[in-house]
Amino acid sequence: MSIVALAEGQQSSVTLSVLHDVAARSNLRIASKADEEAYLLVLQSADVTAANVNNLPDYIDPRLEPVATVGGRKYWKPEAKDNSRNAWSHHAHLEAEKPLSDVLRGRKIIMKDNMSVGGLPHTCGTFPQFVSKDGKYPIATIDAPVTKRLLEAGATIVGTSTCENYSLTPMSYTSANGPVHNPWLRDHNAGGSTSGGACLVSLAHARAAGVPDLEDAGEDVELAMGGDQAGSIRLPASYCGIYGLKPTHGLVPYTGIAGLHPMIDYAGPLARNLKDIATMLTVIAGYDGLDPRMTPESPLRHNVTDYAKELSSIENPGKGLRVGIIKESLSSPGTQPEVAEIVRSAAHKHFEASGAIVSEVSVPMHLLGPAIWATATRTHMASLAIGGQTPNLLSHNMPHLSLRWPPDQEMYDLLTIANPGVINIILGETFLKEKFGPEVQAKAHRHVLELRAAYDKALQEFDVLITPTTPTVALPHPDLRPEAEGGSTVMDKVKLSVGATNNTCPFNATGHPALNVPCGWAPARSGNGMLPVGLQVIGKKWDDLGVLRAGKAFELGGGRLGEWPGKVKA
Repeated sequence: MSIVALAEGQQSSVTLSVLHDVAARSNLRIASKADEEAYLLVLQSADVTAANVNNLPDYIDPRLEPVATVGGRKYWKPEAKDNSRNAWSHHAHLEAEKPLSDVLRGRKIIMKDNMSVGGLPHTCGTFPQFVSKDGKYPIATIDAPVTKRLLEAGATIVGTSTCENYSLTPMSYTSANGPVHNPWLRDHNAGGSTSGGACLVSLAHARAAGVPDLEDAGEDVELAMGGDQAGSIRLPASYCGIYGLKPTHGLVPYTGIAGLHPMIDYAGPLARNLKDIATMLTVIAGYDGLDPRMTPESPLRHNVTDYAKELSSIENPGKGLRVGIIKESLSSPGTQPEVAEIVRSAAHKHFEASGAIVSEVSVPMHLLGPAIWATATRTHMASLAIGGQTPNLLSHNMPHLSLRWPPDQEMYDLLTIANPGVINIILGETFLKEKFGPEVQAKAHRHVLELRAAYDKALQEFDVLITPTTPTVALPHPDLRPEAEGGSTVMDKVKLSVGATNNTCPFNATGHPALNVPCGWAPARSGNGMLPVGLQVIGKKWDDLGVLRAGKAFELGGGRLGEWPGKVKA
């Protein structure tokens, strides 16, 4: 133990009464006058030591300094008449002054609004008073490594997309920015929490198909960056009919992005085709020297696979490919029968047409995956995600964010209406800590290793595993009017999310790469139309290329979203 002596002129505010109060709140009683004197000195030393550091000018790692951009960094809010699906958070037009390559030259990219883009507001999808002390959205002072790498590859960042409130829902009605509407069917979810990004990337498909009332939804965007803790890339991709990749854990740095829990935080690309997914992955992958989620297995930047080049060189990706459909994923509680059948039949038809061998495999632990995921993270998620607690491993957080904590009544009142999932996380953390203590999280972590081993065993027999990405197609939005005026209840909103991530969240815990592949259409539960269905491809850890290869095999076998069933034929 180190005791820092009080330097001349330094004074601590810690008195005997403060010492006894701290001891009482720690369930301790100071036993003697001698102990009292010693512990008072210790506490005063701690007070002065922390104050010395607190008074230092802040330090921001130079690797996170914003990239110099043409014309500086400007942003503007979209007008309502150009944002009918509510997918845009802020507009911008950022191009690097001196890009290092032209891999993404001229390509438009939208960033999820929980990612640091220097000079732009950072909303985390929530209300401004919860992320700053002055009640205004903070302006990002750093570029997340993924932001920097995209700009240096020649991409044009055209703004930030609406994301869900604290990124804590698989639905798209919770953002303080308002609900994001599915591009294929208004008043239906676009999926969360990368809701705006998926909607914007899908717009071009929906417009080309003849979906009405998209003229005022804003410009088409080719590519998007998303984040994923339980399915927040893959669910929106599935609901909107595009591709979305959650890479292997630790392949893409998460530094500079507001997370939920380091064990389950991922950043990855969304796009309308596999080639763009592969190109973006090549650009953003690789060790950044700052992210504790990265491991000795994470490749250095110069060792990153050129996924686009390697994918294009595979001429017969389906030949000899062993594809295993996880049996339990087709019949888990809440699964829409049409979705399960479309995924099962599409996997057989299109993988087999490309030369693959397809069969079902039983992974009984898959049904326990959501419970293991939740218990492994929920005892700390609220204080990490909402309160901004610094993880125990060395990391570089976002100096511009000032997250409100502890929660208070204003948070309850606003978030109960906007996103009851946040209140659920707060209540759950307090309850689980008090009832079970740290042991339940520790046990859940051991079961994560068991769950990983179960998938790894199946992946010894198969090259990739298949599930429906989501148990259902996109659900209708809740009625967002106040409950007193006939709007949806808290229970109505909570029920929307139940089971939505059953097939995706287990792989956030285990670290395996997973890709949403559009594979067909199923009827909306509202009875108002047809909506996209997504097939999830899961691969071995660090075999992200194998996942992309399987997606290409599916495509070459004729697998794709297909023609919009609502299109009026001439």
